[in-house]
Amino acid sequence: MLQPQWLRTFEAVVELGNFTRAAERLDLTQAAVSQHIKHLETRLGPLMLRQPRGLELTPAGHALLDYQREMHAADQRLQQRLAGDDASQGELSLITPGSIGLAIYPQLLALQREAPGLAISHRFGPTAEVFEAVLDNRAELGLATQRPEDPRLAVSLFTREALELVVPAHERVQGWDDLARLGFIDHPDGHDMATRLLSRCFPGNPGVRRLPRRGFTNQIGLILAPVAEGLGFSVLPRFAREAFAHPEAIRVVDDIPAVVDSLWLLHRAEWPLSARATRAVGWLKARLVDTPPKG
Repeated sequence: MLQPQWLRTFEAVVELGNFTRAAERLDLTQAAVSQHIKHLETRLGPLMLRQPRGLELTPAGHALLDYQREMHAADQRLQQRLAGDDASQGELSLITPGSIGLAIYPQLLALQREAPGLAISHRFGPTAEVFEAVLDNRAELGLATQRPEDPRLAVSLFTREALELVVPAHERVQGWDDLARLGFIDHPDGHDMATRLLSRCFPGNPGVRRLPRRGFTNQIGLILAPVAEGLGFSVLPRFAREAFAHPEAIRVVDDIPAVVDSLWLLHRAEWPLSARATRAVGWLKARLVDTPPKG
């Protein structure tokens, strides 16, 4: 096991770039600092190169620095948990798909303004990454468009979200030929979403892959930018459309059959949600408009 004092010495040397200044900060002799680094290098191999301009970390040195930072983060999380479960204090971490993430992030900021003691960490990720992050305790909460079967995950319905056919504001879509004329603005989930929705709107259509592809982006917040410019149409979830900054430049095609996806809230089943997470879930549910399922 690596001695905590050795690690503190290593961290100080890296931060200050100098054995003498590290010794002064830690109230040690320079010989003691050198001895601590020697102990570490005996265990791990060379950690740093002494260059004329300062110290340069080796790959092992970078790995040890990452380890030390992870230890700091783990210690902070432990202190947070031992200090009591306060709904207004501490770290809250969650991971979501892009569309719902666009909808909830402003609401999370509003929650943090009301409770400045919260530190909210929100990441975007695909379904597989959401499952992994919650199972690995890298996120307390996750939202996913698929319901997991893993018994280690507690799952509940969070909200529902419709897929929407979005066209430039001046366009009218009456049939498949109109879509072929406009062309498709694609995104990572574009073909799946468009196939599911358009197969209901236009039964027997020749398929999304037969449509002209006018563009592609993997940034959820930018999918509708080319649509707003009149360059094509797209199919995407409602929350992504509602977050678009120029709603006057786009139009949702109404009076078409609905495809509504469920969004599932996930957390580890072995222990209850923290008070912070419980507060956040209630806060978000109160501010999101559910899309009711339709036949």
